[in-house]
Amino acid sequence: MKNMTRTNRRAFIKTSAMTAAGIGLSPRSWAQVRGANDDVRFGVVGFRGRGRSHITDILAVKGARIVALCDVDQTLLDAEAQKLKDLGLTIKTYSDVRQMLESTEIDAISTATPNHWHAPITIWACQAGKDVYVEKPVSHNIWEGQQMIEAARKHRRMVQSGTQSRSHSGIQEAVAWVHAGNLGKVTLARGLCYKRRPSIGKVNGPQTVPAHINYDLWTGPAPMQPLMRKELHYDWHWVWETGNGDLGNQGIHHMDIARWFLGEKDLAPHVFSIGGRVGYLDDGATPNTQLIHHAYAAAPLIFEVRGLPAKAGREPMDSLLGVSVGNVIHCEHGFLLLSIDGSIAAYDQSGRILRTFTGIYQNHHANFVKAIRSRQASDLTADISEGHISSSLCHVANISHRLGQQATQAEIRERIKGNQDTTNAYERMLAHLDANGVDTRKDKLILGEALSLDLKTQRFVDNERANALQTRTYRAPFNL
Repeated sequence: MKNMTRTNRRAFIKTSAMTAAGIGLSPRSWAQVRGANDDVRFGVVGFRGRGRSHITDILAVKGARIVALCDVDQTLLDAEAQKLKDLGLTIKTYSDVRQMLESTEIDAISTATPNHWHAPITIWACQAGKDVYVEKPVSHNIWEGQQMIEAARKHRRMVQSGTQSRSHSGIQEAVAWVHAGNLGKVTLARGLCYKRRPSIGKVNGPQTVPAHINYDLWTGPAPMQPLMRKELHYDWHWVWETGNGDLGNQGIHHMDIARWFLGEKDLAPHVFSIGGRVGYLDDGATPNTQLIHHAYAAAPLIFEVRGLPAKAGREPMDSLLGVSVGNVIHCEHGFLLLSIDGSIAAYDQSGRILRTFTGIYQNHHANFVKAIRSRQASDLTADISEGHISSSLCHVANISHRLGQQATQAEIRERIKGNQDTTNAYERMLAHLDANGVDTRKDKLILGEALSLDLKTQRFVDNERANALQTRTYRAPFNL
């Protein structure tokens, strides 16, 4: 690789073994920490978007200090490093995360790279004796999440998932209030991601990657392919090789909250998806319209994704009971509305407000640092095990979609008949698409394959095509 020293895999494994034995890279005894020189020393990996918030949050945590930055974009890396140096910090810079992980001057990694890099960075960091804060979704596929948990436990690392709603004091209070039975049993948990996603355009051939970006490192474990979209950054969310669609982008937060309210600790035993990429023809592949049914035994989790506006030619988005991006939790004696704008309120069945919940997004990195010092994973508000299950709820839904076939409205209605909540959601989806000029009699939606899971193994039952999509082929030398 140009301008990069290759990390010898045998040497890296040897270093990892030394870490496990408590030699060289073993963690300091945080219970004995004293003074500024014993701050938790962070390396931040990837900060064009969400990673900048990581930097801001870490800087706000007493007893935490940023000592290194890593990004494959040299221009961005130099600029962000200079900002921190202007604050009086001593910063080392890296373009290759593997070189950063060799440093004994780093205690923890905070990463907000594209999804396909989350698992390699987390697992390698655990092997190198680092604690990890990893953005959502924690993984690019189900198998990766399983390996991340195994690495965290084997190497006794603290691994925090970037589902920061778990650190929101108002949501914590609302979940506890519902779990105490104040609205009776939960009968249905909804997640909504009605968020505008316009076309990303369509190119006629391979695009030029800017010279200041190391595209080989950016691609990492994914297949090395020409850039076939206008924008390298962000639009990676909408192709399967690197992203997981809006279900794994914004949707993961509200999938996690829905599961939290349900009190479920595992995947649902049955799942199916309905949806497609409709309303425009572009270089994206993931659905911009999607309806998912997770059939938990006690109560279902229904999730909806909409990227088109409420009506063609207008930018405002649809809403359900006033919520566009958030959650609706239905219970025996009322319902709760949670919106991305921070409003949380409980209502009785007539719509009379019962109470509101106020709170703030407490610093998720501060909680992470607390757990680093205590060495207790139970201190994490979003341990990797929680992030894995919620991320995998997105993954199994996308697997259903990817194995599905285009179907008529009648075929879809036949599949979901008898399930009134899903039927109602489907009919609202059709009305939404009709308002955007999408005729699903011609532009048929994809009826995803109905999948069943063995919850003990997290494997699909009698479906090897689905099981094959639980992982991927990793491009050397970025193997897990």
